[in-house]
Amino acid sequence: MEMGGSGASWPLWVSTTLRGLQRTLSDCGASSAFCFKESSQKNLRSRDFLVPRGALRNNFPDGEVPEEVIHKLEAMKASEFLPIKRCAQTEAGLIIQLDRPCVFQGVLKDFSSYLRPIPTATDGAQTTFILNCAPLHACHSLDTFRLGHLRAVLLADHLAALLRLRGDQVHLIPPIRNKEVNDLFEQLGITWPYSTESPSIEETVTRYKDGLKQHIHTRNASGEPLQPESESSQGTSFSVHLKSCSEKHELSLSGYDPNIDHFLVSEEDLSHIAQLQISFTHILKGDAPCAVLHVVTCEEEFHQQKLDLLWRLLEAETAAVTQKHLICGPVKVLNPQSLVGCSQYFALRKSQMREASVMKYGECVKGQGWEEIINSLTSAAIKFELMATPHRTQVILNLEDTNITTKGTKSGAFVMYNCARLSTLFDSYTNAVSQGLYPEFPTAGEINYSSLKEEGEWLLLFNYIMTFPEVLSQAAEISLTSPGIRVTASTEAVCKFLVNLSMDFSCYYNRVHILGEPLPHLFSQMFARLQLMKGVSGVLHSALALLHIQPLAQI
Repeated sequence: MEMGGSGASWPLWVSTTLRGLQRTLSDCGASSAFCFKESSQKNLRSRDFLVPRGALRNNFPDGEVPEEVIHKLEAMKASEFLPIKRCAQTEAGLIIQLDRPCVFQGVLKDFSSYLRPIPTATDGAQTTFILNCAPLHACHSLDTFRLGHLRAVLLADHLAALLRLRGDQVHLIPPIRNKEVNDLFEQLGITWPYSTESPSIEETVTRYKDGLKQHIHTRNASGEPLQPESESSQGTSFSVHLKSCSEKHELSLSGYDPNIDHFLVSEEDLSHIAQLQISFTHILKGDAPCAVLHVVTCEEEFHQQKLDLLWRLLEAETAAVTQKHLICGPVKVLNPQSLVGCSQYFALRKSQMREASVMKYGECVKGQGWEEIINSLTSAAIKFELMATPHRTQVILNLEDTNITTKGTKSGAFVMYNCARLSTLFDSYTNAVSQGLYPEFPTAGEINYSSLKEEGEWLLLFNYIMTFPEVLSQAAEISLTSPGIRVTASTEAVCKFLVNLSMDFSCYYNRVHILGEPLPHLFSQMFARLQLMKGVSGVLHSALALLHIQPLAQI
């Protein structure tokens, strides 16, 4: 679609424009000159992109950019790149400023495209992921479900939402069998499969036992057959030398722990592998390539590597399947008086949320409506607390930290508070319309966006609405072709984005009166600001949906 008065075909992306600027500089001989997007409110007053003076000195005599280069940058094809208003050389370097009214018009007329990842050349080429949350295989009750396990589940649940948003198929395993664990998941908004029926894995497990007894997998390096190590109520354990078996079957051990070798295989281990195999066999019926992503705590990483190799040995067809491991750092509780389980953690945060709500709103905090609000705040607080840190990094919980329950700017409750402020704003406008104070809202294409001149307005558009697709693309990016078996993912990106957006929105909201006096000459600016707030609200709601958090309509 074309709009904005520049011949541009929207949506247009910040990253595409940045690459276009870089390519134009390279074509003009400035191959080592790098251009970057500005993000601070101070710098955005005068520029949107910058080529630093130091980079200019390395590419142009005396660091002076020829006029013809500036003209080429300003004349970049408007239909493909964000429209440029001016380029100028300053003490800071070469500054590039966009035609902001045109950009406001182009984005806000229809911001729906900015609520999804950036389309790529591979769109439509799906990958099918088996997301194996390893701690859940041994989770038979809440008593065995630790805080580190909860973190792994939250990250896997969020990652599944991100992958599905970009078009991939995702299968989550294993399903939850315990009702108490499932009830906790429902309270937290975790969308994990739950089934009261156990999968028919007995036949597969029996086949594995027979293979371990009869085949080369159970011979040691000297060629001597290995017998079952023990018989107990827990089942049979087999001793397998993974290193020699892998070498014999020409399985690469690159990326695995060099100490990996002896593996005492339990019945539970075989059940774990059987569930993987059943999911894999089901997926083989489709045409999409398949990858297995094991989400595992750092304490269980070594054991999961053994399971990975044993599955390859037991099922020849999986030898070439891509298996990657996403490692979750530990969760440490400061000064614990006793072992803190997940149910105690949830109950404590919920009681803190209730107490904070009563202190702020008084005795009206009761009834089903408030119960839902407190549950949403609790879920948001816990998820941001456990997920806003890179997945390999340790999380330290201060269970007495009252910032968790108030408007501390890094908390999930703060994000929810700002969602509620926006909802209240729109309700206030609607009520005023019903009273005849304001006219009905025009269509987005009829709004005049030239009145959006506040620094905070451009900040919200350029740093958040327009960059949200890139955050989504980055957060869902997992390299299946990288060397080794470990992968990293930006699982913290959405939480951090929401916190920063909420802080900048709050500053703007506290400073600017969006709903002004009911005077006709002020309506144009009010409509432009309301449409910008709709864009901010759309981003907030879309991001929270990826965390499976229900935004609040009031608080």
